[in-house]
Amino acid sequence: MSNTEANNQFVAFLRGINVGGHHKLPMADLKTELKKLGFDNPVTLLNSGNVIFSSNTKSASELDRIISQHLEEVFGFPVPTIVRTAKSVLRLTDTNPFKDIEVTKDIRLYITFLGTDIKTEMKFPWFSPDKSFKIIDIIEGVVVSVLDLAESKSPKAMAALEELFGKDVTTRNWNTIQRICGKISLP
Repeated sequence: MSNTEANNQFVAFLRGINVGGHHKLPMADLKTELKKLGFDNPVTLLNSGNVIFSSNTKSASELDRIISQHLEEVFGFPVPTIVRTAKSVLRLTDTNPFKDIEVTKDIRLYITFLGTDIKTEMKFPWFSPDKSFKIIDIIEGVVVSVLDLAESKSPKAMAALEELFGKDVTTRNWNTIQRICGKISLP
């Protein structure tokens, strides 16, 4: 990989694919389609639509549009896509926004990528009415949140995120983000 490629490395997070047998998009097909778009070295992780790739395009928002539009044309259903630079995703793990959270078997750590820049007067930490869901902060267009299953056996965390920030979001658990970062190779 050339230095230029490495500096233009991105991570695409696709929303709503391969969930409950709906909107099937095999990761091998995703890699093929990204190559057709001229992106280099696509690497997928898990079946939920996480792909690392290199591009000469410098604008993540332009890549959102290009990828989403192309995948909808090819697969016949909307594929909302949020793209971030690899460096910005790596900063998440470098800063570890969950370092002060005691993780138990009931604790779930989430990173939600916002598709649009949101201005909010929300005070952090923000808690759901039943205290089962907490938003720690919003950092660089990313909502950092914690779900405590011990507080509520029927969590409504994703619904709360959509209510607060709209549907132009996609969420990954912290373990997935760490695995993605393990696959990113920057100079």
